[in-house]
Amino acid sequence: MGTYSADAPTGSPSAVSLSDLHVLVLAGGLSYERDVSLKSGRRVLDALRSVGVDAELRDADVTLLPALQADPPDAVVIALHGATGEDGSLRGVLDLCDVPYVGCDARASRLAWDKPSAKAVLREAAIPTPDWVALPHDRFSELGAVAVLDRIADRLGLPLMVKPAQGGSGLGAAVVREANALPAAMVGCFAYDSTALVERYVAGMDVAVSIVDLGAGPQALPAVEIVPRNGVYDYAARYTAGLTTWHAPARLDEAVAARVAATALAAHTALGLRDLSRVDMIVDGDGRPHVLEVNVSPGMTETSLLPLAVQAAGLDFGKLLATLVSRATTRPV
Repeated sequence: MGTYSADAPTGSPSAVSLSDLHVLVLAGGLSYERDVSLKSGRRVLDALRSVGVDAELRDADVTLLPALQADPPDAVVIALHGATGEDGSLRGVLDLCDVPYVGCDARASRLAWDKPSAKAVLREAAIPTPDWVALPHDRFSELGAVAVLDRIADRLGLPLMVKPAQGGSGLGAAVVREANALPAAMVGCFAYDSTALVERYVAGMDVAVSIVDLGAGPQALPAVEIVPRNGVYDYAARYTAGLTTWHAPARLDEAVAARVAATALAAHTALGLRDLSRVDMIVDGDGRPHVLEVNVSPGMTETSLLPLAVQAAGLDFGKLLATLVSRATTRPV
């Protein structure tokens, strides 16, 4: 495994004929990220059809299980974001139905979805991640909000990043630069999750490294640099035109780029992931990467980070997806 190179597989599936595949793309769901998921699903659908795959888009609702039983697909591509696509539950149901799917298994998905648990695994593997504390809403109230927040600020220092322990797309996340802003940030976070993750804020360059395995082991695609206009890559910055600039590849020197890629691969491996993932990091002023979180169902929209990385690597998005689908169909279920 390593950084993507021109000698890596180019995304041309051979084990299974594309024309013989029937693929179900799951998108939508009931999470806060439904609209983004639908956009991802349509992009995946179009990309697969562009290379000759018979693909169908379906929501993850009460009609799904009957459809899987009546007409089992050869494989499923999960384009669901939020809990439905990332907490492992849907993958567990697909396992029960003996339906292969692209991406990691249910256990690894559950682990990556819960940020405090994932960060603990990363720390055990000596992969750098900012210091943190996870605080359930009940403990926050029982122990006294003021005393708890004062201790957090004293222990971790300011500024801080507050975000839901489980969630994505920057929903409920806020940078806290002054102690008096911490209570409001916690309240905003608890609107999206019952547990808040508070971690030390690391200043530097926001980068995302997408990992794909096209048959020769996990490979890191070129890092994508994220430059939000307001300095925070929140929900608005991700999905509002003009609020963010992306550089693919990231403006990193060769040595730092190699360090970033190696760190992303290490995180992907430590969490037991497969097929694809996206590792979000901060590169500090000394060129050291710090892993923030790992996404097992990355966005696939026109401005999403994984497709930008695929383009920067000179790969065809449809062929890459078809290769992952082909590999899933030959994997034991």
